[in-house]
Amino acid sequence: MSAKIISGTETAKAIKEELKKEVAELADKVVPGLVTILVGEDPASQSYVAAKNKTAHALGIHSEQVTLDAETSEEDLLALVEKYNNDDKIHGILVQLPLPKHIDEAKILNAINPDKDVDGFHPVNVGRMVLGEQCFLPCTPHGVLELLQRSGVETSGAEVVVVGRSNIVGKPVANLMLQKRDAGNATVTLCHTRTKDMDFHTKRADILIVAAGVANMIKADQVKEGVVVIDVGVNRIGVTESGKAKLAGDVEFESVKEKAAAITPVPGGVGPMTITMLMKNTVQSAKQFAGLA
Repeated sequence: MSAKIISGTETAKAIKEELKKEVAELADKVVPGLVTILVGEDPASQSYVAAKNKTAHALGIHSEQVTLDAETSEEDLLALVEKYNNDDKIHGILVQLPLPKHIDEAKILNAINPDKDVDGFHPVNVGRMVLGEQCFLPCTPHGVLELLQRSGVETSGAEVVVVGRSNIVGKPVANLMLQKRDAGNATVTLCHTRTKDMDFHTKRADILIVAAGVANMIKADQVKEGVVVIDVGVNRIGVTESGKAKLAGDVEFESVKEKAAAITPVPGGVGPMTITMLMKNTVQSAKQFAGLA
């Protein structure tokens, strides 16, 4: 048995085509607007921000990028956030993390208008998500749900095991999977570093979502035949001959795919979905501000 490969690249492409059409249809009523704020010169952050801007432009979304010096004060950054909170052309505000150590990340994220928090990190949106209310879902967990749903994976009644309890992926995806929603209604177990017998849990999983940040930690003997595996991990494990970073997920892909019914690759799995869901949230925000949602 060889697993079906769940391609985030192909799924993201399909969603972006839908969004591009939707943005064009909205053009005479509202142009979705996104601002990305980058503080400092972290190479990974610069790459992420560039990719977000490129995607936004390709979809017809108005995109602004503000790059600030690493020495920028917390006060100045808060003032900039407030400026965009009051800018009618901007429907989504994204402050790229991590921030320099002298800036309180929580204070900055909390300063963003929750109705422009297209990352879904504001406590108001986290609360709305937990209650199952209308909100911006955090982008990576939202991408996981879309991959499962669009791949035809039945989640209702399934045993879902999540490995990893971060605020960005583990906790929200576990919460979303147990809600009464499409790509939900599952029985969810959340595993972490203090879980006593992780293998016991992972072997029971019908759907295994791994977001621990440890390269190749899940091996074939830790999963059952026919499992669906969503690998959120992206770990640098070396350099290719061409000088590019060599990446691995949290799941040992080659061995696990022989037992799995379906599995996401790394790269090309969950990764492409994150920016796509950010764009989806930005379009949703614009529709809400225009009274169209």
